[in-house]
Amino acid sequence: MGSDSDFERLEPAVATLRQFGVEPAVRVLSAHRTPAEACGFAAAARADGFQVLLCAAGGAAHLAGVVAAHTSLPVIGIPLDNPPLGGLDALLSTTQMPGGVPVGSVGVGRGGPVNAALLALRILSCSDPELARALDEFRGSQREKVLAKDAQLQDRL
Repeated sequence: MGSDSDFERLEPAVATLRQFGVEPAVRVLSAHRTPAEACGFAAAARADGFQVLLCAAGGAAHLAGVVAAHTSLPVIGIPLDNPPLGGLDALLSTTQMPGGVPVGSVGVGRGGPVNAALLALRILSCSDPELARALDEFRGSQREKVLAKDAQLQDRL
């Protein structure tokens, strides 16, 4: 994340990863204030055992792009909904990458961090059958929760 003030909004991503047995490394690295450190982390990430990188930032949100420019690992950008533009600036900065420097992106707002974690887990599950099974079970539990809520609503009507 670009700033420690972002962590409160990113805690759901950390919790989601841990729910599936994946212990994330959580760092504060800024594309603008600590560029050498951010680039160094990205360049060494594969050798350090990382498989997917999640980068959250608001405003100009260059962190995901800078990281992607220094690694061949999948990078998922999490645009944060900071004032004054409510995250539109971060969304555009995250998604509008030049050809050859891909950054996946999730939506702005509360769902973004959890979706980033789930997308990372899906990537990891390509080579981890146990994780794939756990994700399938999770999808099934989501279905059951929605059907139960629908049944409750139908009873109220």
